[in-house]
Amino acid sequence: MKLASRSLVGCTALAIILASQASIAAPKHDKGNPHQNDHDSDVRIDLNGPTVDIGRVRVVLGDNRNLIGNVSSLPPGIQKNLARGKPLPPGIAKKFDNRLIGKLPHYDGYEWKQAGTDVVLVAIATGIVYEVLRNVLD
Repeated sequence: MKLASRSLVGCTALAIILASQASIAAPKHDKGNPHQNDHDSDVRIDLNGPTVDIGRVRVVLGDNRNLIGNVSSLPPGIQKNLARGKPLPPGIAKKFDNRLIGKLPHYDGYEWKQAGTDVVLVAIATGIVYEVLRNVLD
């Protein structure tokens, strides 16, 4: 029975120590908003992407048709899956010629790709489609 009471005393002591550690931890800073956590103010994530200059993209593509290879429409089922906010379907997009990429507007973290007659702006890190310019290569 002495072993059981020693275990109980040890567990109780450990619980008291852990509870006291929490009470002497660094206090949270009051920023005036009781619903805001401290870690929320340390990291900023911009959920809005770039503002795409669609007119400029269309002009660059029109002026540089010689740098774009043969174009054919995507099958309807695949084209339906090509949408803003969705992952780019694998194997359907081609990279543009580097000379053309140098003339298109550049947005950090995004790249332009050709998908049939459509042009898409895709987030490099996630493969999520940010913008779809439908039938601009017709």
